[in-house]
Amino acid sequence: MPSIRESTDKVARHRERMRAAGLRPVQFWVPDTRSPEFVAQVRQQCQSLRGDPAEADILRLTEEAASHVEGWE
Repeated sequence: MPSIRESTDKVARHRERMRAAGLRPVQFWVPDTRSPEFVAQVRQQCQSLRGDPAEADILRLTEEAASHVEGWE
């Protein structure tokens, strides 16, 4: 098992290679899709669309976009 120092050096070298390639690190936070609160919020939003005239359009656009994703079936 590598030491913490070896791991730190490996990460530093990787970051330097990425910077040399013209990239920069970016960190951002996204919702935890595994949380019960997130699931409840999505469920509520989906239920609020039920019966909305725009629902069919939204579903059509979603299916169309998904059909362009490789491996989506």
